[in-house]
Amino acid sequence: MAYMLSMIPFSVLDLAPIVEGGTVAQALANSRDLAVQTERFGYNRFWLAEHHNMPGIASSATALCIQNAAAATTTIRVGAGGIMLPNHAPIVIAEQFGTLEALFPGRIDLGLGRAPGGDQRVAMALRRTLVGGEDRFPQDVLELQALLAPAEPRQIVRAVPGEGTNIPLWMLGSSTFGAQLAAALGLPYAFASHFAPAQMMDAIAIYRATFRPSEQLQKPYVMLGFNIFAAPTDEEARYLSTSLMQAFASLRRGIPRKLQPPDPSFEETLSGSERAQLDEVMKCSAIGGPETVRASLEAFIARTQPDELILASHIYDHAARVRAYQIAAEVRQSMH
Repeated sequence: MAYMLSMIPFSVLDLAPIVEGGTVAQALANSRDLAVQTERFGYNRFWLAEHHNMPGIASSATALCIQNAAAATTTIRVGAGGIMLPNHAPIVIAEQFGTLEALFPGRIDLGLGRAPGGDQRVAMALRRTLVGGEDRFPQDVLELQALLAPAEPRQIVRAVPGEGTNIPLWMLGSSTFGAQLAAALGLPYAFASHFAPAQMMDAIAIYRATFRPSEQLQKPYVMLGFNIFAAPTDEEARYLSTSLMQAFASLRRGIPRKLQPPDPSFEETLSGSERAQLDEVMKCSAIGGPETVRASLEAFIARTQPDELILASHIYDHAARVRAYQIAAEVRQSMH
C-alpha cells in the first residue's frame, strides 16, 4: 500500500475561488501562485474548470485562466478540467487550445464535460447560437478530435491554430455516461468524485471493462477527484473545511456566494437532510493532519485503484490552501 501511494501522480484542480472580501484580480493572482507552488511540490497537472454565473468562481473564461497559470510555470501540465463542450462550437475550442499548445508546447491537456457549468438559465444564455446541447456531445467530441488532428487533403474547415496538435483529450464525468463514452473513444477518464461520488465505482468498472484502445491511449487510465483539507492538526483542518461546506449548502439552497471564511458553528445550522447531503458529496475527502490525510488517501486508493488523483482544496485563506497541497505532497513523498 505504501508503495502504491508513492507511485500515483497527484494533480491539482483549481476553480480560482473568489473569497468574501476579495476580488477577481486577487483570485486570478492566487490561482497563478498556486500553479507555481504546486509545480514546486511535484504535482503532475494543474487543471481549471469552466463554471458560469457563480459569484465565488473566477475560472469561467477557462482558456485565459490556463494561460495565466501556464505562463508562470515551466514543467507542470496545465489544462481544463474541464471545458463544457456543449457551450462552445468545437472549432473555437480547437483554436483556443491550439493557441495554448503553440505557446506552451507539450504541456496542455483538454478535459471535456457535457454539463453547462451552471443552471439551465445559464445554458440558455451561453448556447443561444448553438444547436443540440448535451445531445450532440459525442459528435462534438469527434468533431473536435478531427480538428486537432492533421488536416485532410482538401479539408474546407480547419482549426488554425489547432490542426496537427493532437492535444490529449480527456473525458470528464459524474455518471456512467462519460465512462461509456471515454471507453468507446479510448480516452482517459476523470471522474468528479470530489463532489458527486454516488456513481464512482460503477463508472470506473464500466470504463475499465469496455475500454477500446485508441491512438491516444492503449489501456484504461482513471483519474479521480478528491478533496484535501490538510493542516498541521485535525482540528484546524476541520475548521478550514467549513468554507467548502458553506459553499455546497449555499449552492443547494439556490444562493451561491463568494467563498466564505471558516465558521466553526456552521454545521449546527444545517437541517438533517442538508447534513446527509453534505456527508454524501464530501465522501471522497481527507480532512485532518498529515497522519489522518495519509490514512484517508490510502483507504481511498485501496478501494478505487486509480491511476492518478486530482486534488481539490477549497480553502478560504490562500496561504493555508497552498500549505494543504504541500502537506498532501509530503505525505505522498514520504511513502517512497
